[in-house]
Amino acid sequence: MAVPLLLCAVPFYLDAFWLRTGLFCMAAAIGAVGLSLLTGTAGQLSLGHAFFLAVGAYGYVWLAGEPGPGLPPPLALVLAVALTGLAGLLFSPVAGRVRGIYLGVATLALVFLGHHLLLAADTVTGGFNGRSVPPMAVGGFAFTAYDPELVVLGVPFGAEERLWYLGLVLFAGSWWTARNLLRGRPGRALAALRDSERAAAVLGVAVARHRSAAFVVSSMYAGLAGVLLALAFRRVVPDYFGLALSVDYLAMIVIGGLGSVAGAAAGACFVTALPPLMARYADHIPFVATPGGTEGAVGPTEASRYLYGAAVVLVLLHAPEGLHGSAARLRRAAARLRPRRPRRAPEDTGPPPPHPTASAARTKEPTS
Repeated sequence: MAVPLLLCAVPFYLDAFWLRTGLFCMAAAIGAVGLSLLTGTAGQLSLGHAFFLAVGAYGYVWLAGEPGPGLPPPLALVLAVALTGLAGLLFSPVAGRVRGIYLGVATLALVFLGHHLLLAADTVTGGFNGRSVPPMAVGGFAFTAYDPELVVLGVPFGAEERLWYLGLVLFAGSWWTARNLLRGRPGRALAALRDSERAAAVLGVAVARHRSAAFVVSSMYAGLAGVLLALAFRRVVPDYFGLALSVDYLAMIVIGGLGSVAGAAAGACFVTALPPLMARYADHIPFVATPGGTEGAVGPTEASRYLYGAAVVLVLLHAPEGLHGSAARLRRAAARLRPRRPRRAPEDTGPPPPHPTASAARTKEPTS
């Protein structure tokens, strides 16, 4: 209960930089949870997560903006997630029949195809320069800085403060849905598929159908993450949704722990927050150049990629279960080291009283 209250109080104490970084982390966490369901739980390798993020982001921009239908933003959000699920459904026959590295190569083709389409369909996507993102608005309340002006407890609520709570709601719903899915029959079926498809088929699991369903659910998570990412960026460009973004998401779930919802969220926060933090504090980090400067060996973005690349190697060598499994091991070790209270010896109250029946038999006089 303390963590949700702390997250709700964040906008009252942190500035726009930290709120914007937190929004990027929440968007990445939603997408990483979806990829963890596909790769960590169902055991299907995907390198095309960036494609579904782009479908969600550009789907919302087109549905809610001009040119486009100009739908209400909440409806555009729902339809953009559904559109991403439809894209995953169209690819699901391949996901249901191909596995391992072959599925990874097949999904990798989606990234290059998607990037080409984003550049070619300039009437919808804006081409190389991208498109501005229509702000989210619910019932006349816009998630912008001035429409309407809002001051809560003396703190002016701008776009970042308002989007923070929208991101919390979306992330909480994604977390709750994923946890329930993993604890239910679908989660057990996907785990059985990951361990042994032949054994799962013997147990009655429809292998192709469950693998296809996992791909569709993962793509819908990516679509929702793309919408939140677009709202936080306020402008979407095709170059962001490239192969590097898909690799980043793989790093998130490996560092956090495959198959873990909490681990995927932790890995997403680590990978997403590292570049802006290194850019902000580049002056204090040796061998890192300040943004726009020429001093230093590498830029903040490259340095952050080196760091979480090294983190992936360390996790694979020394902690294959990731951050989530390492935290669980530390909790168990702390529980073993915690001194146990000695058991209290029972107090000596003397011999037990005689049974009433036996006492009556001893006091009964013999009859003549």
